Amino acid sequence: MYQSMDENETPPAVAKAGGDMSNSFELSSEEELNSMHANRKRSTKPDIASTYFDQRITVPRDGEEADKYKFSWRRLWAFTGPGFLMSIAYLDPGNIESDLQSGAVAEYKLLWILMCSTLMGLLMQRLSLRLGTVSGKHLAEVCHEKYPKIPRIILWVMVEIAIIGSDMQEVIGTAIAFNLLSNGKIPLYGGVLITITDTFIFLFLDKYGLRKLEAFFGFLITVMAVSFGYEYVKVNPKQDKVLEGLFIPWCENCDNKSILQAVGIVGAVIMPHNMYLHSALVKSREVDRKDTKAVKEANLYYFIESAIALFVSLIINIFVVAVFAEAFYNTTYGQVYHTCIENKISQAEIFNVNKSTDHHITWNSTIDGDLYKGGVFLGCKFGKAALYIWGIGILAAGQSSTMTGTYSGQFAMEGFLKISWARWKRVLFTRSIAIAPTLFVAFYEGVQDLTGMNDFLNVLQSLQLPFALIPVLHFTGDRAIMGSFKNGRVMQGAAWFLSVVVIGINMFFVAEYVSEIPRNGGYYFLVGLYLLFYVAFLLLLVYFALGFTFLDFIKVLKRPDSIQYVAQEDDNTVSNGFSQ
Repeated sequence: MYQSMDENETPPAVAKAGGDMSNSFELSSEEELNSMHANRKRSTKPDIASTYFDQRITVPRDGEEADKYKFSWRRLWAFTGPGFLMSIAYLDPGNIESDLQSGAVAEYKLLWILMCSTLMGLLMQRLSLRLGTVSGKHLAEVCHEKYPKIPRIILWVMVEIAIIGSDMQEVIGTAIAFNLLSNGKIPLYGGVLITITDTFIFLFLDKYGLRKLEAFFGFLITVMAVSFGYEYVKVNPKQDKVLEGLFIPWCENCDNKSILQAVGIVGAVIMPHNMYLHSALVKSREVDRKDTKAVKEANLYYFIESAIALFVSLIINIFVVAVFAEAFYNTTYGQVYHTCIENKISQAEIFNVNKSTDHHITWNSTIDGDLYKGGVFLGCKFGKAALYIWGIGILAAGQSSTMTGTYSGQFAMEGFLKISWARWKRVLFTRSIAIAPTLFVAFYEGVQDLTGMNDFLNVLQSLQLPFALIPVLHFTGDRAIMGSFKNGRVMQGAAWFLSVVVIGINMFFVAEYVSEIPRNGGYYFLVGLYLLFYVAFLLLLVYFALGFTFLDFIKVLKRPDSIQYVAQEDDNTVSNGFSQ
C-alpha cells in the first residue's frame, strides 16, 4: 500500500509487481535510495492531505483493549466531517434547480427517483471513502500511479472540466442570490463579479483549524435546511402525496418532459468530482493502516457519517421538490403575474409574457421553473420574507459548493500532475475560466439565459461522470491496492451494473439535450469527432480496469511498472495500503 514517509524515515523494501510475491521483496538499489532521499530533501512542500488540512484528527482510544473497537459515539464524532463536506455537492445550485424543475414538471411523482439516485450516490461514495481509507492515497493519486502519462493527463482534463462546470453553477446560483436579496439593486453581472472576492475570503477559514472549517460547512448546511424547511412549512404541501412520491416507483401520465427531468435528476445528483474529493477528505483522520481492525472501524464510521449526511441532503432536496410541486405545478404565467402585481413585487416583470424573448410562451403556458423565478414566485405568493429566505438558502448552497469545488480541483491537480499550487492560484485558475462565459451571459443576455445554463452544465456533469466511476470501480476491485478490503464479487458486480445503468441514463439525457440544438454540417462533424474520442477513451479506461495487456506494445498505453511500498502482512495487519 502507499505510505507517506517522514523526511528522515528510511524507505521500506520495494516490491516489484508481478511474479511470486513471497520472493518479491527486494531492497532498492543504493542509487534509487539516494535519489528518493534527494527528492525529499529538495521538496519541503506538505503532502496532499496537508495542503488544506494542517492537522489530522486523532481518533480516541480510551478503555480496555477488548473494548477498543466497539461502537462508540465519541469515535463516530471524531470521524464526522468528511461526509458532510462531500454531501454539499448534493445541495449545489444545480441540484436545487433540478429539484425545483422536478416539482414544477411532474409534481411529486419523481421523488422516488431522487431517493434512488441518492442511494446510488451513497454506494459510489462508499467506494471512494474506502479507497482513501485503505490505501492512504486518494483517487487522483492512485490514477497517477496506475495509468500511463497521456491517458492520465486526458483524465485530469476531464475531471477539471467537471469541476469548472460545477463552479459555473455555483457562480450562477450566488449571482442570482445576491440579485434576489438586494431587490435587483445588485445586477446579475455584479453578483458574478462579487463571487471573485468572496471565495478568497472563505479560503482562509481552514487556517483556524480543521474542526472549525468542518463546523462552518455544517453551519451552511443548517442554513439551507432552515431556509428550505421554512419554505416547506410555509407552502404546506400534501404529506400523503410526498410519501406516495417517495415510495411508489411509478410516474403515472408522465410525458416526455417528465421522463427527461427524471433522467436529469440522476445526472444532477451524482457528481464526478465528488468521488475524487471524498477519497481525499478521509485522509484527515489518523488511522493505523497496519491494523486491519482500525481500517475496518474507519470504513464503518465513515460510511455511517456519509449515510447521515446524505440523508440530511435528501431531506433538503425533498423540501425543494415538494415546495414547487405544490406551488408551481400546472401554474400559468398569467396566474403568477396577476398574483405578483397584486402583492406589488418589483420583480413581477419576469412573468410578463409580453416582455419575453420566447415567442412560444403565452399567458396560459405553464411556468418553467428556475432559481430566479422560484424565488420571485415565493415572494409573490407568501410574502417578501419567503423570497429573502429562499435567496439566503441559494447563497449558502453556492458558497459551500464553491469551497468544496476548490478542494476538489486542488486534490485533482496535485494528485494527477504532482503540481502544488497555492490555494489562491487554484481559485483564480478555476474561477477565471468559470466566470468568463457566465459574466458574458449575465451582462449581455439576462436571467433566463443565465439560469438556462444550468441545464447545459448538468449535461456536462453527466458526460464527465464515467471518468470518476470507472477508475473508482477499477481500483477498489484491485487486490494489489485494497488487499483484503477489495470489493467482493457481488459488490463489484452490483457496482458495475449500477454504473452502467447510471452512465446509460446520463447518455440518454445528453442525447435528448443535444437533439434539441440546431444542426448543420459543422455541428454533425464536431459532435461525431467528439463522440469518437469520448467512446474510445471510455473503452481505454475499461481496458485498464479489466487488466488487459494486449495493447502494451503501444508505448503511450503501457502502464507504469508497479513499484509499491509494502510491509509484511500477517493475520492482523494490512500492508500500509497495498496488500499482496
